[in-house]
Amino acid sequence: MPRGRPDGGLTSTPAPAESGAPNPQSRSAVKTRREFLQSGLALGAAAALARWSRLAAAEAPAASAPGATPSLLVAVRDGSRTAMLDRALETLGGLGRFVRPGQTVCLKPNIGWDAPPERGANTHPELVARLVRLCLEAGAKSVSVFDNTCDQWQLTYEHSGIAQAAREAGARVVNGKDETLYREVAIPGGVSLKRALVHSLVLDSDVFLNVPVLKHHSGTGMTAAMKNLMGCVWDRGFYHQNNVHQAIADFLTLRKPTLNILDAYHPMVRNGPRGKSVNDVVEMRTLLASTDPVALDAAAAKLLGLQPADIAYIRIADAMKLGTMDLAQVDIRRIRLA
Repeated sequence: MPRGRPDGGLTSTPAPAESGAPNPQSRSAVKTRREFLQSGLALGAAAALARWSRLAAAEAPAASAPGATPSLLVAVRDGSRTAMLDRALETLGGLGRFVRPGQTVCLKPNIGWDAPPERGANTHPELVARLVRLCLEAGAKSVSVFDNTCDQWQLTYEHSGIAQAAREAGARVVNGKDETLYREVAIPGGVSLKRALVHSLVLDSDVFLNVPVLKHHSGTGMTAAMKNLMGCVWDRGFYHQNNVHQAIADFLTLRKPTLNILDAYHPMVRNGPRGKSVNDVVEMRTLLASTDPVALDAAAAKLLGLQPADIAYIRIADAMKLGTMDLAQVDIRRIRLA
């Protein structure tokens, strides 16, 4: 397949040109709660939180086919990032259900953009660090962290805070821009993406943990679990030139993540995927976790005020039976920590 230079992009309206991040200490960069609630962005966030309540309502899932087990989705809100992660994993049966002693773990956050954590462009480093420590406590032989970044990789790894946090927690931080670490493989169920250079960590690790951030994306409407997997492939540009939505779904036929954990603490709701300032994020204090990336993305779409069917790659993955976008068929466990 072609080996164009990797690129990336992300939500519903084209993103304006990048501008420098504001000083987080600046009074103009951070709105008071009253000012925030008076803004249209806040009204949208409030509506999204109302949708979250309906999404996670304690209703029994619709009857599944005989012998089928419904997908389990844990939706936690109103806690710290680490507290919500701990509670989600506990509800799923503990991290030991997914990580066994002596296993190697590949942890794939979103580290796409040269932006600080408060901008919401990347997975938050606190979440990455906590997950690394929990994997090692579960007996993992090693935990490796990487992404095929959109911006210059050293700056992105550093300014996102992820490289330092992951190393301090005991992980090996691996370059996602070294083509020698990728291997060409066939995508067994691929329609648009039939072959790809895939990072060896994804191919060889015993456990594959997908830890995306929720945000708006100018090209695909949103990014969450499935789109985060673009960072596993060397030639990101191929996706954009060959039906990006189909290619996103195709990758799941190669390897589904062992577990998907979505950082929706302060999602970027406009100007994605990079964002312009802290004013592009809203505080939702939410975390979603599921082994079903399609169900997780369907729930994530609702958090952004979208219907799952509005996002083409969710529809396609559902039609390919790679998961379900019908949340009535999902066992949703709603947890509120505060």
